[in-house]
Amino acid sequence: MYRLKRNHRQHGITLLESLIAILVAALGILGIIGVQLRTLSDTQNTVRREQAIRLIEDLSERMKINPNALGNLNSYVSNFANAPSPVACSGGCDAAAQAAYDLALWKQVVKDSLPLGQASIFIAPAEKDSAAGVRRQLGVMVAWRENERAGLSADDKKQNDATQVRAADGSLSAGAGTDKTTNACPDGYTCHLQYIPVSARCAPYIVGSSKRYFCPGI
Repeated sequence: MYRLKRNHRQHGITLLESLIAILVAALGILGIIGVQLRTLSDTQNTVRREQAIRLIEDLSERMKINPNALGNLNSYVSNFANAPSPVACSGGCDAAAQAAYDLALWKQVVKDSLPLGQASIFIAPAEKDSAAGVRRQLGVMVAWRENERAGLSADDKKQNDATQVRAADGSLSAGAGTDKTTNACPDGYTCHLQYIPVSARCAPYIVGSSKRYFCPGI
């Protein structure tokens, strides 16, 4: 009788152990799925950053083709909100019109290549106070939205927008500026910043009191 009573008290323990094992397995599976989703998100971010780099390289190549890009540097300056329309260049363009044409096409490619893609081109902060003919660099910032349910926090944004400068103490600060219309990453976006040298095929020379451009082979 005592043995039967003891067995009766142990009834249901096997079922409880099975439920605990199922719960532990479910938690493990959820953890694996979370890691896979995070890996997928990081992979997408890497792919889009590579796209941004290629887009900036494309703009640089377009500027190299323009024989007088240096003399028309301001024609390439364009903030995030600016969406220029391509000008008609079927019959040929001068240097300024070619710059406007390339800029309009390039901005459309950025928009089509990245989710909510946009770009800003600005004079490098270190050269803002320089004379127009002395400037040699343009800052290019490409911005896009990630597939995030909520917007990036301020700390996440600093870690992801690739526009920050890290000081010796580890702190991060804006690498290009703080104006979100031109040289700072817009809220809720991931950004990539790169500085590109301007083509110097046509170099400025001072002849008497006027400035002329020498363009080899042009």
